[in-house]
Amino acid sequence: QVQLVQSGGGLVQAGGSLRLTCAASGRTFSTYSMAWFRQAPGKEREFVGRVTWSSGATYYADSVKGRSTISRDNAKNTLYLQINSLKPEDTAVYYCASVDAPRGILSSVRAYTYWGQGTQVTVSS
Repeated sequence: QVQLVQSGGGLVQAGGSLRLTCAASGRTFSTYSMAWFRQAPGKEREFVGRVTWSSGATYYADSVKGRSTISRDNAKNTLYLQINSLKPEDTAVYYCASVDAPRGILSSVRAYTYWGQGTQVTVSS
């Protein structure tokens, strides 16, 4: 089992930046991929980006590419999401997720086994 605990988020003005943190504990040594998703009111949960844990390779959704950075701290088993130039359409509940092995399309919600509790990000215009 893996537990994911998120922190960060809140209310930010458009154009600002934020950093979300996801701390993993438990059976983390076998993590293959960790990802960020977000869900706006009335919409499906969507992929934001992910990192292959061993290599650090990152992948981003087009909606955040160029203004977001996903990073990890292996020693602390912690995942980060930095988003700059925030827009009102970035408003959503953000979730981190992890999986132990490649399982389907890694930009899909269904590929992930473990989920954080979610954290609200609200961008005011």
